[in-house]
Amino acid sequence: MNPSAPHAELIAAFSRAEADAAHKLGLITVAAKKGPKAIQTAQETAAKAAKRRDSFAKKLKALGVDVQGRPATLTAQP
Repeated sequence: MNPSAPHAELIAAFSRAEADAAHKLGLITVAAKKGPKAIQTAQETAAKAAKRRDSFAKKLKALGVDVQGRPATLTAQP
């Protein structure tokens, strides 16, 4: 199946949101060294990124595109 241009743009946005969510989740461990307020802020930021990712996944599902079977996006670690 060859997705149309709007589908491709939505898939690209989902991929970016997925990578962002994974990155923000990784930042929680870094924030652990800085104290409870930093951990809380990192968790809230990661939750927002995950919500954004899930929103894109829901839109893609409505269009008939399955993102669950897709391999996870790899993110560069510093």
